[in-house]
Amino acid sequence: MMIRPYKTASVSVLLFCFLVLTDLRSAAGDEIKSDPGAMLTLERIFDSPDFRVRNLGPTHWQRNGSGYTRLEKTAAKGIEGMDIVLVQPGRKKGQVLVSARQLISADSGKALKIEEYSWSDDGSRVMIFGESRPVWRQNTRGDYWVLNRHSGRLWKIGAHAEASSLMFAKFSPDSRQVAYVYKNDIYVETLSDDPGGRVLTRLTHCGSSTLINGTFDWVYEEEFDMRDGLRWSPDSRHIAYWQLDSSRVGIFHLINTTDTLYPVLTPIPYPKVGTSNSSCRIGIVPAVGGDTSWVELPGDPAEHYLPRMDWAASSSEIVLQRMNRKQNENQLILYNLNTRTAKTILTERDAAWLETVDDLQWLNQGREFTWTSERDGWRHLYVISRDGSAVRCITPGKYDVIRVLQIDDQRGWVYFSASPENPSQKYLYRVPLSGAEQPTRLTPKNLSGTNSYRICPKAAWAFHTYSNFSTPPLIQMISLPDHRSVTIFEDNMDLQKNLAEVRGSPVEFFDVDIGEGVQLSAWCLKPPDFDENMRYPVLFYVYGEPASQTVLDSYGRNTPWYRMLAQKGYIIMSVDNRGTPQPRGRDWRKSVHRQIGILASADQAAATRAIIASRPYIDPDRVGVWGWSGGGSMTLNLMFRHPELYKTGMSVAPVPDQRLYDTIYQERFMELPADNEEGYASGSPISFAHQLQGNLLIVHGTGDDNVHYQGTERLINKLIENGKHFTMMAYPNRSHGIFEGKNTTLHLYRLLTRYLISHLEPGGVKN
Repeated sequence: MMIRPYKTASVSVLLFCFLVLTDLRSAAGDEIKSDPGAMLTLERIFDSPDFRVRNLGPTHWQRNGSGYTRLEKTAAKGIEGMDIVLVQPGRKKGQVLVSARQLISADSGKALKIEEYSWSDDGSRVMIFGESRPVWRQNTRGDYWVLNRHSGRLWKIGAHAEASSLMFAKFSPDSRQVAYVYKNDIYVETLSDDPGGRVLTRLTHCGSSTLINGTFDWVYEEEFDMRDGLRWSPDSRHIAYWQLDSSRVGIFHLINTTDTLYPVLTPIPYPKVGTSNSSCRIGIVPAVGGDTSWVELPGDPAEHYLPRMDWAASSSEIVLQRMNRKQNENQLILYNLNTRTAKTILTERDAAWLETVDDLQWLNQGREFTWTSERDGWRHLYVISRDGSAVRCITPGKYDVIRVLQIDDQRGWVYFSASPENPSQKYLYRVPLSGAEQPTRLTPKNLSGTNSYRICPKAAWAFHTYSNFSTPPLIQMISLPDHRSVTIFEDNMDLQKNLAEVRGSPVEFFDVDIGEGVQLSAWCLKPPDFDENMRYPVLFYVYGEPASQTVLDSYGRNTPWYRMLAQKGYIIMSVDNRGTPQPRGRDWRKSVHRQIGILASADQAAATRAIIASRPYIDPDRVGVWGWSGGGSMTLNLMFRHPELYKTGMSVAPVPDQRLYDTIYQERFMELPADNEEGYASGSPISFAHQLQGNLLIVHGTGDDNVHYQGTERLINKLIENGKHFTMMAYPNRSHGIFEGKNTTLHLYRLLTRYLISHLEPGGVKN
């Protein structure tokens, strides 16, 4: 969330912050460092391996689903690198398909460092991605190398290009070519062991800093999760791609004042609410080069979005989703390359907003496709004929399909995640494609919590990840549909052992009744020596926006920190208000339409009052709140709107003024400012800054390209204008995650912990 930089905070404010933080170090440092063995410390949590979660590295199913490939440290002497190994389900040992010795770079004499890899469809070649660098928020450009497994020849794609500069290189379906993006233009290279036989074809010639081919601008990447912008046709003859023109988008400059003698400005085309978006269109170009055929659509391309596109089970048609700027209408359009005509086969509408559909899969040789919709009040999966005339729901009932995981067209099954009884959990279900039966839960009852799956193409096997609030991830292979454990990849037993040795209390999940029939989900973590006859301070962790939920029965990054705070005498709680993406139906999620920050903060405050009234062991004079990003905004809203409830708040990377955030996210939920001026004002915390009474810490990275530091600076000015006391901490050049640089994460959590201890006294007191 962001806009243009304003003035930096005044010297007096920064000096005040330095003195306050120095006092906090001396006041709380001894307490933090003197914890005995069974007690957690910040250093152990954030600066040691004791509580790090181990995950599964790059792992890919074979196309026929019979096995998978993974990376293993090579056993070859004198080589530091990874082998790519093929493993059959149930077998411990695999077959080395590509050895680290085969991946030794002629330039460095060392084995390539593999960040990701992909196979050609015929399996004859493998492509290695490494040496990556960020474009916007993720490392999407780097170097690509191709190995011919038969000849053993290894070469680097894009010999004409600068190092670490190619994007989205991918094999053609016929395994003879590679397409990629370089400096916002699209190229194709033929594959040959002989350098003289590698033909390079440049398909687009107009790429620039503002005309983008085959990839996306900042806001498409952030809000539509769009990065890779080119698609091979099934017959390898054409490439369909996105083109964005960002020349009319306002430029936001990030200012780096620390690394050079004079400030360095980084320009980012960033459309803030109500301003101009990039114009977007889709073209199809022959893989051998030639003119692009553009998909002609009515209306202003800058007032519509094209968030999804792919080939429509055919090499002559593509299918695309087109949304209006308010994002309450989504047209599914078929475009025929031969006739150059576009036909709308389905139009989805909602009084509030719509999400993009990621569950479109072609069935019956392209005669039907799948589609998710909330048209009956719940998110369900539908099967629709190619022309849109026949529609049938295959998951009917009063529950939400959280995500479609695999569709086995041959055997007639759909596998999906859902949790009809508990919105904080997630399980695997399957249902016939005919929709003639009720869904069957496949996840065993003893795996209570959150279960995620990566199912192989024929749905015989799956990578399964299980965790709950107190149990770190268990990653295994299972067989389907019996859900039998076949191979344990990672049990995180060291982490589990460390957690078991920590003094703590079990987490409690419960519902909060805030009246008028509204029940909110919540969790509570109490001190290990909890005494119900005492009164304790409570710290609420909040988010509250449509992008995420906090009440999840899964192991989270901050679980050890919350347990440490509980050890110090705090009750930690979190509540999901209406409008969060819980699987509780359309009306629940979209009740916040046009009132982001308004209904949610009212729900949070109502929940806090209900909890205090029903739990006499909570000290109403020691109620704190903290959150990050949207949670930072919620923290500000609660501190400003309900100062009688919340005494201390810690707001990290907040959006104090919704008018400073990007078009796609904020307008989706609030509509355009011209149409909802009152909503934008009433939902923005800065409008109520004059009501601050409690202790407030604001933390922000000055290099945050997502939620701009500008908003915090404007809030600082507003608080100063109203004579309000507060504390702030700026992390120079850190992004939205505030993790860059040595010691940053530990420093941040030391800051938060010390501020909390200093301003919200820990421990129980007698009633």
